[in-house]
Amino acid sequence: MQIRPRHGAPRLRAAAAALTATLALTALGAVPAAAAGTSTAKPVTCTAATTKVTVQKVQRPLNHLLLTATNTGSKPCYAYNAPYLRFDDAQAATAVLRDSVPQAVVTLEPGESAYAAIGTESPEGTHGYRAHRLGVLFSNRAMDGSVGGWARPKLPTGGVYVDSSAFVTYWQPNPADALMW
Repeated sequence: MQIRPRHGAPRLRAAAAALTATLALTALGAVPAAAAGTSTAKPVTCTAATTKVTVQKVQRPLNHLLLTATNTGSKPCYAYNAPYLRFDDAQAATAVLRDSVPQAVVTLEPGESAYAAIGTESPEGTHGYRAHRLGVLFSNRAMDGSVGGWARPKLPTGGVYVDSSAFVTYWQPNPADALMW
C-alpha cells in the first residue's frame, strides 16, 4: 500500500520553512522584530501624548485638509472612531462624516500613522470664517467622549476658511481612503 501526501502538505511544509527562516533571521538580528510579526505589547488608546498630529492642505479634493496621527509611543495604539476637532474657539466640535466608518478600528504600531480627511467648506455652507488654530482630541472606544489632552497641530500659513458644512472622517489606515470623502 502506497501512502500519498495530502494535497496541502507541500504548502504546509513551505509555510513552516518560511516561518522557521524568519524566526532564525530575527534571532540573529537580520530582520527587525516588527517585520517578523506584530508587537506583543497590549495596545492602548491613541492620545495626544502618544502620537504626533499634523495637518496639511491637499490639492485634491478641493477644500480638504489631511490630518495625520503618527504613533510615537512604544506600544501599539487604537485610533478609535473619528477625531474630535475644534477650530479656533468654535462652540461645537466639527461634524463627523458617519459614512466614512472603516472596516475595522485602525491599530497603529509604533511609527505607523492613521489619517482623517477634513472637509472645510462647500457651496451649501454658511457662517464661514478664517480659522487660525485647530485642537484635536482622540475618541474613546464608545465614541461618547475623548481621552487625553488636546493635540494642537499647526494649520497652513494664513489659516483655513471653514464654514458650517465642515466635517471630519473616521480614522483611516491610509491617506487615499481618508481623502475619498
